[in-house]
Amino acid sequence: MLEAVAAHRDADGSYLDPHTAAVELLNVLRPTVAITWFITFAAHALHRFPAVRDELRRDDGAYARAFAHEVRRCYPFVPFAGGLAARDLRFGAQDVPEGTLVLLDVAGHHRDPDLWPEPHRFDPRRFLGREPGPGELIAQGGGNARTGHRCPGEGITVHLLATLAASLADLEFGVPEQDLRIPVTRIPTRPRSGMTVRIPARSMDRVPAR
Repeated sequence: MLEAVAAHRDADGSYLDPHTAAVELLNVLRPTVAITWFITFAAHALHRFPAVRDELRRDDGAYARAFAHEVRRCYPFVPFAGGLAARDLRFGAQDVPEGTLVLLDVAGHHRDPDLWPEPHRFDPRRFLGREPGPGELIAQGGGNARTGHRCPGEGITVHLLATLAASLADLEFGVPEQDLRIPVTRIPTRPRSGMTVRIPARSMDRVPAR
């Protein structure tokens, strides 16, 4: 990627200026790092809920996608999302003047019992046979990616997370003693130990191609 950016020439034959080149590199690095956070959470979920592994091993693809959605619902990649009110508005009984900083409680939204039956239960089956609505699962923002505050790379994230989670389920990985608590005071958060796993070489030999 660095080579592609450094060697790129515009229509007039000029190289990218340093600022634009840096932005282009960040546009690749940021989502790559973000996806590794979700993969870490997926490994954490497979360790905490081992029955899910068997479901993923028998899966034809639908369960893996549902698992990806449930990981994003249950694990706090961000606790809240912020934005400035673009104009004066009224939300319920609350007046919100233009320019007000508004914080959306992402973690609270994903655990609201009015929206999610048994919200504290990790249950990928809640997403089987359906895709979450634009205001339902907001791990990467809400609304429409073209017009709202939503990550345009969400679809790629879900696909990669589903694919890699299924591959992880095929591995007989072990989890050594470590601190897997997830602090809510760290942004973005992660398991305190970072989630270390051990994969025997014989397990790698049995992983099917996906």
